[in-house]
Amino acid sequence: MLCCLGSSCGFIHEQVARNGLGAFKMSDRHIKIGMTMAAAIPLLTFVLYPLWAILKMSFLLPDDSWGLGNYTRYFSDPGFIQIVNNSFVVSISSTVVTIVIAYIFAYALHRSSIPYKAVWKFVAMLPLFAPSLVQALGFQLLLGRNGAVNRMFGTELDIYGFWGIFLSNTMYALPHAILMLSAALAVADARLYESARMLGGSNSRIFLTVTLPATRYGLMSAVFIVFTIVITDFGNAMVIGGDYGVLATEIYNQVSGQANFNLGAVIGMILLLPAGIAVIVERWVSKRQSAAITSGSVPLTISPSRGFDTVMLAFVALVCLAVLTIIGIVIFVSFVKLWPYDMSLTLANYDVDVQGGYAPVWTSIWMSGLAAVIGVVMITTAAFVIQKLANPLTQFLYFLSILPAAVPGMVLGLGYIFAFNNPANPIYIIYGTVLMLAINTVYHYHAQGFLIATTSLKQISNTFDEASAMLGGGFLYTMRKITLPIIWPAMISLGVFFFMRAMVTLAAVIFLVNPSNNLAAVSVLLLDDSGETSQAAAFSTLIMVVVVGVLVIFQGVLRIFKVRNVSLIS
Repeated sequence: MLCCLGSSCGFIHEQVARNGLGAFKMSDRHIKIGMTMAAAIPLLTFVLYPLWAILKMSFLLPDDSWGLGNYTRYFSDPGFIQIVNNSFVVSISSTVVTIVIAYIFAYALHRSSIPYKAVWKFVAMLPLFAPSLVQALGFQLLLGRNGAVNRMFGTELDIYGFWGIFLSNTMYALPHAILMLSAALAVADARLYESARMLGGSNSRIFLTVTLPATRYGLMSAVFIVFTIVITDFGNAMVIGGDYGVLATEIYNQVSGQANFNLGAVIGMILLLPAGIAVIVERWVSKRQSAAITSGSVPLTISPSRGFDTVMLAFVALVCLAVLTIIGIVIFVSFVKLWPYDMSLTLANYDVDVQGGYAPVWTSIWMSGLAAVIGVVMITTAAFVIQKLANPLTQFLYFLSILPAAVPGMVLGLGYIFAFNNPANPIYIIYGTVLMLAINTVYHYHAQGFLIATTSLKQISNTFDEASAMLGGGFLYTMRKITLPIIWPAMISLGVFFFMRAMVTLAAVIFLVNPSNNLAAVSVLLLDDSGETSQAAAFSTLIMVVVVGVLVIFQGVLRIFKVRNVSLIS
């Protein structure tokens, strides 16, 4: 500790000598209060207040009185009960299949000797680079009534309804599950496996008694996260759901189709409940998890096994082929003159002459850039306050920071309508602007970004703060000259994360866009709904090109600065 503190003091002393302490006229106490307010006010304004607004609206009756009338009206409707049942049936089914596929895929990446692991993982991550409805669009083009399979083989497959939502949601949630399960399977203590083999355990028994228990917390977390993703997804169900109603599409129909805001708020609260329970249970599970690797652990070495590796390679290749087929057919159709009647290749679909032309793409890029900047600033501030300051507000701010993980995007967007679409509200000045869309996106994905930032801050020893304080450096100086230069690669990763999510977001902004500020992902939905399938595919392809291009650019920046071990796919 003394050696570490000594080296830290030397580094801090050099910085103080070089830069001086003239900037510390403002006391640390005032700076900390200011930063706490800078973190608290946006969270209260853009997270808690919209949720309070939607809760109030759900109890507001048509005669301006308050009561449970909206809830009793809906729960007495057999049609609504069927919608709730549909939502849970398709969500549970998608969750189970997604977890099984993702676990085997992650197991192949980390517990087998298959070649080209980085390539397989990148292919599996492709659904992250596109709006959720791209999966539905791909299945529609492949298995729909006029899909490639029906036209090639003369079959009469009908993908619309349960099976369409099930397949689309499974593919959409798959990369999220793979990322989580990969983290659980990436490390292991070789001593446990050696002991199991010495006791005569078979491969299957070792898996059941050693591997599965060691990854159970990661597995349970993946289950809850995937369930939250699929039950709240809007894009896939809207494109390929047909007459199979689910909660996410019903809330859209009530608000946009019938302007029934009260019942929309009721559905929003109902949709919030299972997602909230899932996140609460996931957090409880995470807290109970103990370290899988200790100071005495021995890294697990994977030995080649021809038969096992062949099976794993075949499975991984099959999954990646499915992903490439669905994404690939969307890209292919973007170059087709008139799908499926005129299959000649053309670039005409990229000469968009409807829905404002390329304006939604440029608006999405502008909004995504704003979201990246706002997200980095606001979340880094919140993470600093919660991790570095100890005051009565920090625990409450932590709760607010992770609360958006339990809030479906459509619910948050609806809350923004109730909260800010009022000229008497000061926030109304930015309502309907690109800035509002960026803020909504930041706080929709706030929990994930916050976890990225806090993970990075936790890796910095407190000895830096102690050394700076001993040499007269204040809180702001230590943050500006010491901490930020250390965590800047993670901040880049955070900015790329928000840019990616903003480019593909749909559910959170569907209620907030307008003709002058439309977004590319929303345009895909509108184009497909109007029968412009090829142009919808073109828009989807453009979104994917932009996202991948940004990833490549920033990966190049990190390589130029020789920064390693920073993932731009969160």
